[in-house]
Amino acid sequence: MAPEPPPLPALTRAEGEVVDAYLAVVDLLGRINPSRSTHTYGALRAAQALVGRAKELREALALMHARGESEVHAETLARALRVLDGERRAGRVTVPRERRS
Repeated sequence: MAPEPPPLPALTRAEGEVVDAYLAVVDLLGRINPSRSTHTYGALRAAQALVGRAKELREALALMHARGESEVHAETLARALRVLDGERRAGRVTVPRERRS
């Protein structure tokens, strides 16, 4: 049985939407990454979806700002991203290390 992940930190609704939208963008960028993708069609579909997800991220941030949430609580949001496997997901955006023979 896998260990239970730590609970998500308390987030405002807007912060939760920012985290969700950010991870959706990261996932799409990982699918688009030419150093990791294998088919142009999948990358194309991810690029098309990226526009909508980026808009959702912008809207979530605009909502935070409009509600007076002018500060980003980076530590808290980083904990939420870690709980949601953000480190692994963001790793797909990077260029893989060169394999040495």
